[in-house]
Amino acid sequence: MLELLNNPISTCSQKVRLTLHEKGLEFTDTRIDFRKKEHLTPDYLAINPDGVVPSLLHDGRPVLDSSVIMEYLDEVFPEVPLSPFSAYHKARMRKWLRFIEEVPTVAIRIPSFNQVFVRHRKDLSDEDLAKDTDARTLRRTFYREMGRDGFSDARLQESYDRLSETVTRMDKALADHEWLCGDLSLADFCVVPTIDRMRDLGLDPIWDDKPHMQRWWAAMQDRPAYRATYYPGTRVTDIYDDIGGPA
Repeated sequence: MLELLNNPISTCSQKVRLTLHEKGLEFTDTRIDFRKKEHLTPDYLAINPDGVVPSLLHDGRPVLDSSVIMEYLDEVFPEVPLSPFSAYHKARMRKWLRFIEEVPTVAIRIPSFNQVFVRHRKDLSDEDLAKDTDARTLRRTFYREMGRDGFSDARLQESYDRLSETVTRMDKALADHEWLCGDLSLADFCVVPTIDRMRDLGLDPIWDDKPHMQRWWAAMQDRPAYRATYYPGTRVTDIYDDIGGPA
């Protein structure tokens, strides 16, 4: 039995849902409410001490970290393979996974948090702000930097630059292939939530002059797994009507 503890708008949750749907796996979709801070409760922390989503329970045993979960699912359920067969091509895919985790996944958090999550901290007292920050076991430094007013203009610009670099790198790779690694793979699904969030925040003009990227994005949106993953309530613009454009 597979149970995914996740949040609808979490980009890390979305890439695991994409993988589950693409592989046609049945799973229990248990939604963790950020506003109620269910990811910071003792019960959830007993499953995932980092206090982040998603967490996968496979027959009751936890598998943690979204990219690790994706690879785990592909190894345990190989009927719909999303990794290359040769060691060399698998290494190329893992290089993409590492890049996606270290560059765009990190970069998209800055405008996301500036436009969405910081608004829930603006009216906190100094004491409550400190408590909220200290409760973040994995990203305490990130929350401390964000404070109650959000990230600096310099940090925002840096994030936009890294996202632009990502799109440029993708467009170059896609010039010769339909998908990032030739065949459809975990690398494609790993980066989809970042691209979708960029569009949600009004950053999609970044790929206006990237034809290969545009083709890839259109093809990805046509996949049933994409449509199953992005149901109403999975985008920040579904929840907040004042989102869009650079933060």
